[in-house]
Amino acid sequence: MYQASNVYFICGFAAIGGGLFGFDISSMSGVLGTQAYKQYFGNPVSYRQGAITASMPAGSLVGSLMSSFIADRFSRKVALQISCVLWIIGSILMTASQNIGMLCTGRVICGLCVGIASSIVPVYQSEIAPKEIRGRVVSLQQWAITWGILIQYFIQFGAAQVGGGPNDPNQPTSAFRIPWGIQMVPAFILLVGLFFFPYSPRWLASKDRWEEALQVLARLHGGGDVNHPKVLAQYQEIEEALRFEREQTASSFKALVAPRMLKRVALGMSIQMWSQLCGMNIMMYYIVYIMEGAQIASPLATASIQYVINVVLTLPAIIFLDKWGRRPSLILGSFGMMSWLFISGALQQYYGEPNTDLTRTSDNSEVTWIVLNNRPVSSAIVSCSYLFVATFATTWGPVSWTYPAEIFPSKIRAKAVSLATASNWFWNMVLAFAVPPLLWNINYKMYYIFGAFNAAAFIHMLLLAPETKGFTLEEMDEVFDSGLPAWKRYKKTSRLDELEREIEAGHLKVSVARGPAEPTRAPETEKGTGLAPAGPSTTEG
Repeated sequence: MYQASNVYFICGFAAIGGGLFGFDISSMSGVLGTQAYKQYFGNPVSYRQGAITASMPAGSLVGSLMSSFIADRFSRKVALQISCVLWIIGSILMTASQNIGMLCTGRVICGLCVGIASSIVPVYQSEIAPKEIRGRVVSLQQWAITWGILIQYFIQFGAAQVGGGPNDPNQPTSAFRIPWGIQMVPAFILLVGLFFFPYSPRWLASKDRWEEALQVLARLHGGGDVNHPKVLAQYQEIEEALRFEREQTASSFKALVAPRMLKRVALGMSIQMWSQLCGMNIMMYYIVYIMEGAQIASPLATASIQYVINVVLTLPAIIFLDKWGRRPSLILGSFGMMSWLFISGALQQYYGEPNTDLTRTSDNSEVTWIVLNNRPVSSAIVSCSYLFVATFATTWGPVSWTYPAEIFPSKIRAKAVSLATASNWFWNMVLAFAVPPLLWNINYKMYYIFGAFNAAAFIHMLLLAPETKGFTLEEMDEVFDSGLPAWKRYKKTSRLDELEREIEAGHLKVSVARGPAEPTRAPETEKGTGLAPAGPSTTEG
């Protein structure tokens, strides 16, 4: 059967799982303003609507915690296929929902999918990609998320025009059923397509399927040549790291809290936490409220511009992340987002006023603070929103998925990343409940709160986040255990590069096992490569 071998294609296709996350982010925003949704579900507002919105991240929290068990036992690829099945089931329930309970059930099941996919997609990508482009291809997850948000937003925008339009009190329920039904399509494509994609070579090695791991590495990095020096070097490095991990007596769960590993687990969870507390949820979920408060142009039109900015400006991060690094993105991104939030909050504080007539902001009773008849200030507030999104898209958006997926050893990678992603979904769920009352009760002061979170993230990353670009997954132990402070880059020639040079020069021989069931030895090649029954090993030439 055909097996894809292009790393960009494999990682880009897997990123459709991230696209499902994006579809879900905007799966409610486009229907909230339609009469069909309001009339059918009894006009849910405030905490009732908050419960509907938060049911998805609640499911995602559970899904992210489940993800490591599925991925470690059945493989990263199968875990993604299971998530696709869950997404299709959840979407069917949402599309056919007869009441709020059925709708929330469907969203919880979709959330299970998103929790699994958002944890495992970056793990699968990082284990497939070579170190030179790992940041670039893992960033495709974030780009797919932004595309999912944008595509679903416009699907819903179009579906809202059925019947007499979104303000028609007799609008048919197809206004919300159509977009919820269409969102099944990418999951079906991913489910079927993954049958033609390889397993992670590091997962295969962890299951002692060494020859399969070698064949996958050869297709990915050696044009199918199992004797290619780069392939053998990666194989050897994976084998040595796995052998070292197996020599440790601690279980993978106990290893998570070992002193030298706990700081990495805490860092991964913190990065995902800060990616939520930075305030991006405000801009994505409740941007219409902000635009209405600014009293400028059409709120839906100005919001759609922001979604486009999110898609377009994620692309520079994908292209350049492996050149400028993870650490500068985290530090400068926090500082930039802090600045835009403080400026926006100050403008609203000094030029805004309480909304004493809620009816003048259309049908939205959530807007309690407005900037009235001051177009320059309103334009500045909208500009700050756009600049905030642009800053997030080029920095924290991609890095918040890339960094946690690459800093852990193979033995605990899936479990540690699932904990980090669970942190993301926990805070996502908290904000789904907290932001509406914050907008209602403290309005512009909310910007200062999230600005302060960014200031804390800036200090945290400055002091504790070392640079990881240019190192293989197996070299992360050296980076984090070097004893150097985070602001001093660990400098050492990559062991993978050294192995590749030694093998190419004929100074190192790598023996590759077919497995214990095949105790035969093949003749050595010119590069000194042979087959041995006992397992991989190296000998100095």
